[in-house]
Amino acid sequence: MNAEGDLDFRGTLGVAKDAAVGFKTIASASRSTRDAPPEQLDKLLTLTERSCVVLPDAQGHAATSVSIASPQRRSS
Repeated sequence: MNAEGDLDFRGTLGVAKDAAVGFKTIASASRSTRDAPPEQLDKLLTLTERSCVVLPDAQGHAATSVSIASPQRRSS
């Protein structure tokens, strides 16, 4: 399987405030190692999409949160 994506590193590196952070596009492709009828390949693609643990996140379906922790202050 090959995966590729397009992103503008200026946003990630913070050098251009108008540049988005993250990928604009993500694409993956696989190549079958044997001949198979199109129906079997379509079914394989459907099953792959259904069981992919990253795809829903990439499509924005995951709830997200961001936090930061700091060391507890010691009392004397």
